[in-house]
Amino acid sequence: MRFRPLLRPVAALIFLFLFLLGVKGLSAGFRLLGDDLVQGFFVATENPFIGLIVGLLTTTLFQSSSVTTAMIVALVAAPENPLPLLNAVPMIMGANIGTTVTATIVSLAHLGRQDEFQRAFPIAICHDIFNYLTVLILLPLEMAFGTLRRTAAWLAGFLGGIRGVDYDGPLDTALSIGLSPILTVAEFFFSTEAPRALFLTIVGGLLIFFALFSLVKVLRALVNTRVESAVNGVLGRSAVVSILVGVLVTVMVQSSSITTSVLVPLGAAGLLRLEQAFPVTIGANLGTTVTALLAAMAVSGQNAAAGLQIALVHLLFNFSGLFLIYPVRSIRKLPLDAARVVTRVAVRSRKLTVLWVFILFYGLPGLCIAIFQWFR
Repeated sequence: MRFRPLLRPVAALIFLFLFLLGVKGLSAGFRLLGDDLVQGFFVATENPFIGLIVGLLTTTLFQSSSVTTAMIVALVAAPENPLPLLNAVPMIMGANIGTTVTATIVSLAHLGRQDEFQRAFPIAICHDIFNYLTVLILLPLEMAFGTLRRTAAWLAGFLGGIRGVDYDGPLDTALSIGLSPILTVAEFFFSTEAPRALFLTIVGGLLIFFALFSLVKVLRALVNTRVESAVNGVLGRSAVVSILVGVLVTVMVQSSSITTSVLVPLGAAGLLRLEQAFPVTIGANLGTTVTALLAAMAVSGQNAAAGLQIALVHLLFNFSGLFLIYPVRSIRKLPLDAARVVTRVAVRSRKLTVLWVFILFYGLPGLCIAIFQWFR
């Protein structure tokens, strides 16, 4: 037990490698998928609204936007049949909305105590409302002008100029070696490309899921109660400090859900006001973009630049939300006032509140996809 803390950083590096390996495996599996299946998915996500719903629903099912964004990076950067960047942008936006479900569910644990619920629920759903508001502003602008994509393309070229370059560095070599046994197993058990592609896609997705959740567990053990103390330490300080703490804590634990979920019981206990929690939530939004940037490190080849671009779109989307909404006090109050109004309605009926959360994050997205498929 004495040496256990010393092994945690090593374990964190191992899980990080497995995460990157999963991204590469998913990309390899997507490359082998049949053209008809791939094109069918692309046709569905050509509708920006459906792309948004796919990102939202996937994130709520996985309970992690990190898993969703890592998969999107892998699909966009696939060596063959890559997911078009135009289709991926709304999916990234949907993932941002989906990640807010965890804190909202955590707040429902306080339904039994009305005073606690009245304090906890607005802190949880201000994240939902902020991300919905950001999407309502930026998705139409992106559809009309492609601002995020264009800016991300410029930044990708400025940062590395990796468009069309097949970089074979030490990390990529290590990942190729790590992927080799998985490819061997796929070739041994399956004689055709379709089952191999399915196998690689499933293994890659499971590796991403397992590695990220294990990494979160290890990192959370490393920081231990420092998450709560760090958040408590910014009470009453400036908004800039609060945002930076949100970024730092999220990067440390690799999960914005953990950061925002910590705020909920603090609010329920009366230790944190909505105005104090809001900037920490925005910082968590920024911090979670690190996962997509890490995933972009695992891809190489002719579409590596596209993988970096979609990771940068995620970063730019969250920074844009910060600069569009937070600086102006009258605009900043919109998500806070809306959260309070929704809370007043939620207090009147606990059962309807639970049903509303389920329908909002699971039922409505699933219904929209079903309707779209029916009328295609």
